[in-house]
Amino acid sequence: MHSFSQRLPVDWLREHLAADATHYLFPTLVQRLTHRPETPLQWRCQHLLTVSTGEQIWGLLDVLPNTFDKIPETLDTASKKDIVSRIERAVKVREWVERMAAEAGS
Repeated sequence: MHSFSQRLPVDWLREHLAADATHYLFPTLVQRLTHRPETPLQWRCQHLLTVSTGEQIWGLLDVLPNTFDKIPETLDTASKKDIVSRIERAVKVREWVERMAAEAGS
């Protein structure tokens, strides 16, 4: 609706995410698009998604604050540190997509 730049298409998510896996979303910074004043403030979040291959992939997602506030907090501090560590080791979404395309083409 707001044409945020860090979005994964819903169809892509439906096709590639492991439906029964837990996925993680961490707010990283406040994003203001000063060149687009009509666009609301958003939170740039890091996400760790588990895809259908079982791998975890890392990327960014822009989220409206009131949408994020509706997501329940479920992790303790130790779990959050573990997730951040896994994000640091995870393949980026773009790299995973490129690898899957190359494998499909061979």
